[in-house]
Amino acid sequence: MKRRLFVGSMGAGSMLGALGGLSLLSGCATSGGGNGPKVVVVGGGFGGATAAKYVRMWSDYGISVTLVEPNTSFVSCPISNLVLGGVKTMADITSSYDSLSKVHGVQLVRDSVTAIDAEKRVVKLAGGSELPYDRLILSPGIDFMFETLPGMASAAAKDKVLHAWKAGAQTVALRQQLEAMPDGGVYALSIPQAPYRCPPGPYERACQVASYFAKAKPKSKVLILDGNDDVTSKGPLFKKAWAERYKGIVEYRPKHVLTDVDVAGNTLKFEFSDDVKANVLNVIPPMRAGAIAVSSGLATANKRWCEVDFLTFEAKAAKNIHVLGDSIQVAPLMPKSGHMANQHAKVCAAAVVALLTGKEVNSAPVYNNTCYSFVSPEDVVHVASVHVYDPAKKTMVTVPGSGGVSKAANELEGRIAMGWARGIWTDTLG
Repeated sequence: MKRRLFVGSMGAGSMLGALGGLSLLSGCATSGGGNGPKVVVVGGGFGGATAAKYVRMWSDYGISVTLVEPNTSFVSCPISNLVLGGVKTMADITSSYDSLSKVHGVQLVRDSVTAIDAEKRVVKLAGGSELPYDRLILSPGIDFMFETLPGMASAAAKDKVLHAWKAGAQTVALRQQLEAMPDGGVYALSIPQAPYRCPPGPYERACQVASYFAKAKPKSKVLILDGNDDVTSKGPLFKKAWAERYKGIVEYRPKHVLTDVDVAGNTLKFEFSDDVKANVLNVIPPMRAGAIAVSSGLATANKRWCEVDFLTFEAKAAKNIHVLGDSIQVAPLMPKSGHMANQHAKVCAAAVVALLTGKEVNSAPVYNNTCYSFVSPEDVVHVASVHVYDPAKKTMVTVPGSGGVSKAANELEGRIAMGWARGIWTDTLG
């Protein structure tokens, strides 16, 4: 079996040891639970939706699960850059939550959580109601630190200078800005200093926009203004693509830490570099854990990220509350990615089921990650890694020799990437 396929398939099986002798039958899924244990999951992304599904499955549908998510559909950030390049549509990356309720008996609540009472074990919803829990799983994703960019404070500024880093309406709006830009114009992409959601994502975006320009606006330019010292992921592969596929279109400038945006003047301002003016500004601001995690006092790492126990994902700041995905303070070499959030969710789901049913928590979880990046409409590069728990360090460490990086971009990788996307969407929601 090829490494990338092995890595993509091993994660769930490695978590089952946490369930001891529990039955894993997949019979009729009623909403069940009655007076039994109650789990509330906040956030229906790769972390939250996967956790909701697997708590139900791995408890043999004996634990009641309620998923709180304001959006009516799941929209995938992975593959969304292809919408900007004109290769895919929003419909291609949008999925229903129906299977979670109809197949797995997850109770869906279309609302947002405004507060958490950790002592009473209750979450309060924007609509005014409350939900009690025995265990709470938070997967609120990321929010943006707009306070670091004074010029972006107003709603009008945010509507004009887009991030499009949460797939949805801004993805469509940024595509429209690119289509409206005159041939010969400049698209400027500002990348924050790490850590941020999806390390290779901005560089893939640059490739997709460059591919669109090469066909539709050949006189135009993609200017990458990176707050980091160098490309943070798959650097040689991206640089090769820019030099060979998009020569004269893509320009990469590292060490450009953004300090402000002159929205009216379409100008970016930097810490030590000259101002840059462009036709389309795409600013990805610095990030932190989702707002509910921060306001609840769970973001204990620099008030940005949530520290967790990697065996259970219980927050170090509060008992009975587990935090997943992009909101956590990650282990060394652990990316903030959709695939990794899916892995967090399975480890957490197994642990929550064990904790609520008197079983022993798995002391040796294994996570894996695979990330594919489209450098053209068809050709893809990838990186993969495997992570194991180190009891001495109480964190996850990478397995030596387990990682892999593409030797070159090719169309076969593109077909595999789309298969991976469909597979992880199904694993999350199906």
